[in-house]
Amino acid sequence: MPLYHNDDQAMLKDSIAPFVAEKAPVSHLRQLRDSADATGFSRDLWAQFLEMGLPGMLVPEEHGGLGMGHLEAGIVLEEIGRNLTPSPFLSTSVGAVAALAKAGGTQAARWLPAIAAGEAIVALAIDEGAKHRPDRIQATATRSGNGFRLDGKKSFVLHGHVADMNIVAAKADGGITLFAVPKDAKGLTADPRRLVDSSLASHVTLDGVEVDADAVIGEVGAGDAILEALLAATRTGAAAEMVGVGQGAMDMTITYLKERKQFGRLIGEFQALQHRAAHLYGEMEVARASVMKAQQLLDEGSAGAKLMVSVAKAKAGRAAGLAVREGVQMHGGIGMTDEYDIGLYMKRDRTLAEYMGDVHYHIDQVARMNGY
Repeated sequence: MPLYHNDDQAMLKDSIAPFVAEKAPVSHLRQLRDSADATGFSRDLWAQFLEMGLPGMLVPEEHGGLGMGHLEAGIVLEEIGRNLTPSPFLSTSVGAVAALAKAGGTQAARWLPAIAAGEAIVALAIDEGAKHRPDRIQATATRSGNGFRLDGKKSFVLHGHVADMNIVAAKADGGITLFAVPKDAKGLTADPRRLVDSSLASHVTLDGVEVDADAVIGEVGAGDAILEALLAATRTGAAAEMVGVGQGAMDMTITYLKERKQFGRLIGEFQALQHRAAHLYGEMEVARASVMKAQQLLDEGSAGAKLMVSVAKAKAGRAAGLAVREGVQMHGGIGMTDEYDIGLYMKRDRTLAEYMGDVHYHIDQVARMNGY
């Protein structure tokens, strides 16, 4: 497939870009941060997302959604990244939907319509340490009566303190199982912490949480494929958002180069800065192409999607990191001040860089999948 949007996708972008830029620009993030907002996002804005059908983009039509693909979701996420918009879209409408749609069954029938209707926020309780290591899950699910007892701790769970449901990965019957744990489950606690980009993520504790057998997403002990679907969707979505962050930082920097004067000349006329800007442009385009290819393969259900997802997350991480560093440096001293937005882009980049695996993790995954 060509690495550009078709007419329908281009129309979607033309409607999403001005909507997010108007309703949730960087000033929206500043307002939430400066008011010490305890939710982590604006529910009023989420309601406006619902008016455009965005929460249910990936939800199958039979569950009340739009039945779109990762390419379309990526268009939304890139604009979210470009404007640093705090939103539960990635965890709820991408990661959770991918897992529930893959598994089907009782939990899909319950939660997918609620997500499409904007009535449910879902958190992904996967990681347990400082780094993303889904192969080291230690939380346990022990059979108890007609259900399970969940014990363990999860780290950096975005929106965990306000989620209506947590998708929890735990060991059960010798394998990984995913569980849908409602927010009011006894023994479930979430301790929210403010991250460097002002978002809120929680340390979630499961202390003897009792759930019935219907809480299982998929099959007991055989949740690897569902977890993989969740991870692939969320990693690709995070990569798309990082492309947006990098593009937003680059656009801001290019504008500054065209306006700032030094030694009687616009600094954008200096060849050294032109070379750096051209290099950054090339890196951003490669990252965008990598992300789009991963989205296409996911939408096709291709066996090659897993490899390309890691390529995309690594390339987007490298490119966005370069964009924010170059942005701060080319802005000079004011780039280090809170008055200018470029620093906020660097902070969001650092958070997304770690989410669902950093550059080094995904480079290692690519090497392993290629037999190195």
